[in-house]
Amino acid sequence: MSRRNFHETVVEWTGNRGTGTSAYRAYDRTWNLATPGKPIIACSNDPALGGDRTKHNPEDMLVAALSSCHMLWYLHLCADAGITVLAYRDDASGEMAMHRDGSGEFTCVTLRPKVTVAQGADVEKAHALHGEVHKFCFIARSVNFPVRAEPQISPHAP
Repeated sequence: MSRRNFHETVVEWTGNRGTGTSAYRAYDRTWNLATPGKPIIACSNDPALGGDRTKHNPEDMLVAALSSCHMLWYLHLCADAGITVLAYRDDASGEMAMHRDGSGEFTCVTLRPKVTVAQGADVEKAHALHGEVHKFCFIARSVNFPVRAEPQISPHAP
């Protein structure tokens, strides 16, 4: 039997400059993202859509969620397989298609994890485990576009 797990967030718009949405350019595309018991994250729209490039936007957060979920499951699978990971960094990117009407969607996300494993670790197995992650990652299993992994595995130099 499966169990249910719920996640709660509060999104509160902070972009009212005093006249609300009285005109398209009269307000900022900013908000605060709050999750109970965690620091507030100041957010904005994508800079291509008039947002503040110094703040996180939904597109950043989706790519980050996919990357983070992949990493966490990969570390789990490595631990179960007896592969010691010493370092992990992912330079992930997402590609979007933009339409004339202003809509758009992600067409793919590419993860580029650079993983350092302990000397003597099974590098071939460490590489193969990246292919197993999508069976488990909640976020990757929930999106309707491909999430590709292009891992680089290196043994730790003594």
